[in-house]
Amino acid sequence: MKKIITIIKGDGIGPEIVTEAMKVINTIGKRYHHEFIFQEIAAGGNAIDQYGTSLPKESLEKCLNCDSVLLGAVGGPKWDHVDPSIRPEKALLTIRSEMGLYANLRPAKLFPQLADASPLKESIVSEGIDFVVVRELIGGVYFGKRSTITENDELIARDEMSYSEHEIKRIAKIAFETARKRGKNVISVDKANVLDTSRLWRKIMEQVAKDYPDVNYNNMLVDNAAMQIVKCPSQFDVIVTENMFGDILSDEASMITGSIGMIPSSSLGDGTRGMYEPIHGSAPDIAGQNIANPIGTILSAAMMMKYSFDMAEESEAIEKAVHTVLNEGYRTTDIMSFGKTKVSCSEMGDLIIKYL
Repeated sequence: MKKIITIIKGDGIGPEIVTEAMKVINTIGKRYHHEFIFQEIAAGGNAIDQYGTSLPKESLEKCLNCDSVLLGAVGGPKWDHVDPSIRPEKALLTIRSEMGLYANLRPAKLFPQLADASPLKESIVSEGIDFVVVRELIGGVYFGKRSTITENDELIARDEMSYSEHEIKRIAKIAFETARKRGKNVISVDKANVLDTSRLWRKIMEQVAKDYPDVNYNNMLVDNAAMQIVKCPSQFDVIVTENMFGDILSDEASMITGSIGMIPSSSLGDGTRGMYEPIHGSAPDIAGQNIANPIGTILSAAMMMKYSFDMAEESEAIEKAVHTVLNEGYRTTDIMSFGKTKVSCSEMGDLIIKYL
């Protein structure tokens, strides 16, 4: 099989972690007789430095003409004060919108080998953490109209949050289909006691739920959900929510698993093409030191194999290799604990390749 993968190494630790994932993908290609063709593009802060914009036209075209996109991370303090229209994050929002990637799946799974790294009590962790946040990705306040005006000598800022029926229906279906492959339990998170968008969200979710009688369905207010994730995470199987709530809750969920560097994610639309990335940021404070954790990026590549390329065996092989490395006691700095062997970013990649 031949697949074209657009590579966005990005900023900060992005080039280091993506390089390791590319090595793993090449190893899979050799082992399973696939041909993976990489086309690297500039996007984010590095693109601003080179081209004066965070997403050159050529970069976007390559994202739209490939089989999937693998991303490291973009942004950093260096570009905090550039014009909002070209901020590094704007590149990702544009790519997601243009590719029609409306569903972001972020697993929150605690690796048994890293149970001690979770900030939660042992009594909570022992119940298990294994759920998925299904986040609507190209609607809501992040894509609404915004303005800052002056009235009566005072600055006033406005951000519009809106959702349509079809936007809610399509993300609802993704959530219920995902639950059918897992524990058959969906919790929809909203703020229906305050927001009109949330009231519509709940109405449509409840309608779609009727089409999935085999899946247990409940609603939960976002503030309660934030509390329950740290109080009793084992109750969750699939959480589905709108863009901003999903952004916040998925980051919270990642931290209770012990390390943000371990968690992959996928952004999908109606087709098989998607964008895959670890959920952490560019971490400019450790960039270039070869100490970043590449596992989240490598597991993102495994998700690409499974969801976009229909290569379940190849995906499972990567996941198994990661578990083996952890079982052998190897750790990057962020997940290091007493009695384990500390390895660099590149060494972790090499070890995963070894067990492949």
